[in-house]
Amino acid sequence: MRTPIGVIHGPDDHPPASVTALNGLQHVGLIAIYLVYPVLVAEAAGADAATASAMVSLTLVALAIGAALQIFVNGPVGSGFLCHPVPTVVYLVPSLIAAKSGGLPLVFGMTLAAGLVEIGLSRLITRMRPYFPPEIAGVVVVLIGVATGIVGLRAIFGADGVVPGPAPSEIGVAIAAVALMVGLNVWGRGLVRMLCVLFGMAFGYVAIVAGGLPGAPDLSRVAGEPLFAMPGLSHVGLAFDWSFVVPFGVAGVAAVLKAAGNITTLQRATDADLKRADMRSVSGGVMADGLGTVVAAGIGGYGLNSSTPAVALATATGVHSRRIAIPIVAGLLILAFVPKIGLVLYLMPKAVSGAALLFSGAFIFINGLELMTSRMIDARRGLVIGMGVLAGLAVDIVPGLVRALPEAARSVLGTSLVLGTIVALGLNLLFRIGATRRRVLVVRQAPADTQAIEDFMTVQGKEWGARRDVIDRAAFNLAQAVETILMHDVAQGPLEVTASFDDFSVDLRITYQGSVLEFPTVRPSNEEILAVASGEARLAGYMLRRMADRVSATGRDGRCTVVMHFDH
Repeated sequence: MRTPIGVIHGPDDHPPASVTALNGLQHVGLIAIYLVYPVLVAEAAGADAATASAMVSLTLVALAIGAALQIFVNGPVGSGFLCHPVPTVVYLVPSLIAAKSGGLPLVFGMTLAAGLVEIGLSRLITRMRPYFPPEIAGVVVVLIGVATGIVGLRAIFGADGVVPGPAPSEIGVAIAAVALMVGLNVWGRGLVRMLCVLFGMAFGYVAIVAGGLPGAPDLSRVAGEPLFAMPGLSHVGLAFDWSFVVPFGVAGVAAVLKAAGNITTLQRATDADLKRADMRSVSGGVMADGLGTVVAAGIGGYGLNSSTPAVALATATGVHSRRIAIPIVAGLLILAFVPKIGLVLYLMPKAVSGAALLFSGAFIFINGLELMTSRMIDARRGLVIGMGVLAGLAVDIVPGLVRALPEAARSVLGTSLVLGTIVALGLNLLFRIGATRRRVLVVRQAPADTQAIEDFMTVQGKEWGARRDVIDRAAFNLAQAVETILMHDVAQGPLEVTASFDDFSVDLRITYQGSVLEFPTVRPSNEEILAVASGEARLAGYMLRRMADRVSATGRDGRCTVVMHFDH
């Protein structure tokens, strides 16, 4: 595995203790921003402040368990990457509606069911790969990036219709914090670049509190909190309602795609030579993600999902070491049982949290674009991407569309991520109708028209959604093989080329009447090449064998077949 430029510490590296601890701290600070979700759900259920606090603490415990599960390298659980979970917007809308309908037990029961859906799909994700192509994972990640950025902008500049809005001084601090994060990330070196988000958040927090600016948190509340407290369990319970199966099931599928997209992004970010996603790692990561949600629901916490901002933070800072999970787990457990520290983070000024979300949203968006464009795109796949993204954006741009829906439909279509995912998945299934996985090209004359062969492979690569590097390699090999067969009188008559694709490989089959083309495993010597008429053809066969993943040639009754296989 070749480490890409910009990666300072890869997944297997052991950073210095200071780097490990401080990076863990900034990840915990980013997680704390999302603790508002369990509070909102508790309030929707009519719970008191003590129950909301207990739900937050138990969510933190589940977060620590989920973070630990993700870093396992071998076995059925864990991706082996720094890909810890956060309280997720995926479950927010259905959880709010379930809380109003059946209270917190219904939220926990349905969230547990969604986690089981995620666990079940983790075992099938390799077989379902054709239905969850990279462009759909890219749509999911792009929508998360947009949603994250929108939440950050609203935190900084205020939501529409909310009066009074943030003071100019608050906005100024937020802009300065974002500028500091960007500057340290672009021009900083070493520890400074790796901790750019932490420095920016610390600057914003101190500036607002020390300056007594509007929006400063009431830190006097911290004094009234106990130093140590066990979270209450009186609200824990499980209930089930069939009418909520669809919204929570769709949320579970969205969680699978989000986790798979995050893990694939990390694989690409840490391996410059990556050819295809490691599906064992993806499957194990989705399994760990589902287990985290099941644990959270079982102990009375809020639903979890892999943190795309955490992936963006690791990509921005270049620190991907699994060892960062150690201080993250420790920090989350401290927050769960030491309310004073948790309250300091919970009271984080909106200008500070908005700055961190805006910075992270930019990197999430770019990660999504890279996923969407990792394969060749034709009109069908372009529509899957475009319509999926636009459908998701419609939820945030035209919120009245969602409010006009019946409450049952609102629980399914009420978030940009879920609606965009449904549209992209639906169009992907629809556009598979009439799409062929096998095409035939007939080559009749010598010399071979290499441009026509390349155009044939390019059109097929786009229709299949294959990786460009694989199609380029296959097109080059095909052109060279056809030219060798025609130029050296190996064939008598036309050649029939059959190209096929099955999401895991590209196979090229050349059938013709004539003699078998040789593919030596050892390069012919210069004397052999010059001594016999077939020397050049044997050299070409040797080179073709080296450039394909597998090559074979057979012949019977003068009918010959050459098969070239390229892993995808």
